[in-house]
Amino acid sequence: MSQQPYYLKSSTFNTRMNNVIGRLARHGVSLLGTAELSVRGRKSGQLQRVPVNPHTHEDVQYLVSARGHSQWVRNMRVAGGGELRVGRKVRAFDAAEIPDDERKARVIRAYLERWGWEVDQYFRGVTAKSSDTELLAACANHPVFRITVRA
Repeated sequence: MSQQPYYLKSSTFNTRMNNVIGRLARHGVSLLGTAELSVRGRKSGQLQRVPVNPHTHEDVQYLVSARGHSQWVRNMRVAGGGELRVGRKVRAFDAAEIPDDERKARVIRAYLERWGWEVDQYFRGVTAKSSDTELLAACANHPVFRITVRA
């Protein structure tokens, strides 16, 4: 019996809040750096939209999936990129998933330092103050993509 990859489904309230936050970003209002991610659906071929917290660590930009192996993550793996939008500013990017290693653990720690107030509940007890071993163990549950904006 294989274990399903970690994914914490959004509550009805969180889905509604995400819709509002995504709509705000689409219309030019970024809440603390949020943006609307658009990625092509792997089955439908249609653009799927979700608000995200793009995170810059050591001058590299990343997308971290706090909820785990979500639909946008599965779509990103197939599409290999997408768009980030805040109002009229649209940045097309290529994405590469990074392996579960010490670098990824450092990115997740930095992400939790910046966004922990919002996302700690999705990390099942792991916080920015967790040990390196605990963060490394959490890596498999939280995909991280390095994004490179297309010129």
